[in-house]
Amino acid sequence: MQTILVTGGAGFIGSALIRYLIRETDYAVVNVDKLTYAGNLSTLAPVRSDPRYHFEQVDIADAAAMARLFDVYRPTAVLHLAAESHVDRSIDGPAAFIQTNIVGTYTLLEAARSYWQGLDAAARTAFRFVHVSTDEVYGSLKAGGYFTEETPYRPNSPYSASKASSDHLVRAWHHTYGLPTLVTNCSNNYGPYQYPEKLIPVVILNALDGRPIPVYGRGENVRDWLYVEDHVRALRTVLEQGTVGETYNIGGHNEQKNIDVVRHICALLNELAAAPVVADHGSLITFVVDRPGHDFRYAIDAGKIEAALGWRPAERFETGLRKTVQWYLENRPWCEQVTRDTYNRQRLGRAVRSSNALA
Repeated sequence: MQTILVTGGAGFIGSALIRYLIRETDYAVVNVDKLTYAGNLSTLAPVRSDPRYHFEQVDIADAAAMARLFDVYRPTAVLHLAAESHVDRSIDGPAAFIQTNIVGTYTLLEAARSYWQGLDAAARTAFRFVHVSTDEVYGSLKAGGYFTEETPYRPNSPYSASKASSDHLVRAWHHTYGLPTLVTNCSNNYGPYQYPEKLIPVVILNALDGRPIPVYGRGENVRDWLYVEDHVRALRTVLEQGTVGETYNIGGHNEQKNIDVVRHICALLNELAAAPVVADHGSLITFVVDRPGHDFRYAIDAGKIEAALGWRPAERFETGLRKTVQWYLENRPWCEQVTRDTYNRQRLGRAVRSSNALA
């Protein structure tokens, strides 16, 4: 039985990946997560009792602890998803992003390299280290064009800068030391179990509570939306079929303006919500001062992974969003549980660059 070490496995994408791997493959999976505010073991309830699932509460920046995990579990691959990921939080407090996303990735790479170098020739050849990153490392697009694997990096937030740094470290460990790494850069994920600080769950929950729905600026910023189940299928594909040293962009082919996403959610809630607090959830939309340095548009060209590995997104945005809204309607107690005493959907990331910047 092959064993995969998944870092950040109690987070949104990591937990979806583990549920998928246990459900659809024969791999044993080791979930490595330090359980920050956004990491919740309740997301792994469907697989918790499976004998192929193991959990270790460990910080990836703890070198001794990571060395122990490699020694104990002898993984055949690492899928590295552990990261601080919320842009607004990175504006208010970048230190945690530097520590986890850069120092943590370095520490994990060194633990993986030491372990890999001690394997026999066949095991060394088979080993893989897949680093999961974001399209935000590329910066901001204007109205035309797409991010490709050759797009130069131009990160504009502390979050994206920390992820860009981790991408460069992973590539350097391959080219310098020979560690068999692959890098993926994905577009905006959405779906069940997303911590309620990102756009889609915030809109759903605020609307259900009758609270104002905050939209940055005029909502004209554009994102490419990727259903989380499509993403985890892509990660398995890269792990099993990808070429060592390569980068693969993973996108959903679902570009949407933020305001259109919000209006679509409100329309779905008007249709699906029982005993709504307001008759028209769209009446709660409130335009607020934009995020500092807000990138205008992200859009991924996923042609490489489609042509080379045969992966394509299966979910259309309309069907994926309906599934997501329905899930949150049926799981409001989970949302209340994971945010209790930690986050009340308050505005974050209001730091300004100078006295002349928007407050």
